[in-house]
Amino acid sequence: QVIDLGGEPIKGSDYFGNGRVTEFKYGAKLGTVIRKWNGEKMAYLKNWGEGWGFVPSDRALVFVDNHDNQRGHGAGGASILTFWDPRLYKMAVGFMLAHPYGFTRVMSSFRWPRSFVNGRDVNDWIGPPSNSDGSTKPVTINADTTCGNGWVCEHRWRQIKNMVIFRNVVDGQPFSNWWDNGSNQVAFGRGNKGFIVFNNDDWSLNVTLQTGLPAGTYCDVISGQKKGDSCTAVEVHVAADGVANFLISNEDEDPFIAIHVDAKL
Repeated sequence: QVIDLGGEPIKGSDYFGNGRVTEFKYGAKLGTVIRKWNGEKMAYLKNWGEGWGFVPSDRALVFVDNHDNQRGHGAGGASILTFWDPRLYKMAVGFMLAHPYGFTRVMSSFRWPRSFVNGRDVNDWIGPPSNSDGSTKPVTINADTTCGNGWVCEHRWRQIKNMVIFRNVVDGQPFSNWWDNGSNQVAFGRGNKGFIVFNNDDWSLNVTLQTGLPAGTYCDVISGQKKGDSCTAVEVHVAADGVANFLISNEDEDPFIAIHVDAKL
């Protein structure tokens, strides 16, 4: 782990010979963009990666948040997105897992009783869910496969789990077919294996885009997934020429859609 936000005497590049280094600028910058702070827009993510001053992709370990900066410790500051901001967090993790830059790491957390005093969480020291004798509570699994007992288990959230599958399906495919509306609606593909569309604007998205995918009916893996011979939620129809229409309301629970060849009917 190297914390190099720039202006540090110790540089991430000092350790390239040892292997990948933690790119802390990644989560800090992505959080700022998804939150739309400082005039940032998702349209600016077109050259995400080295174009943003990050270490080379093959040297980077990337993450939206980690155990320190989800509590305001370490690097990244207030822009870091966490499970406490689930709608924006799922978009950020979805973007990370769809984008080819870096080697990705997914966070898996436990809840703690946050208590802000003068802008600081005075409970930021609290450890995992525990019994009165101090022993750690077991991770219980709910009927919907999420976790109970105070364990967050972001890695089990359908949207995040399905985007890990997306990343594995599109592995090795080029970043392709970028589209943006000049604001916070963006889309991109991964060669002929996957395509993802985000609407982080305050109005609906209705656009026909070149996906680069083979013709057919695909299951969106964010609102649902493929189950047997059908989709549990949104379907996307890709025409013979590779184009598809996408409709994403800014009111949707998760305002993004992802499709890949393993979720094709």
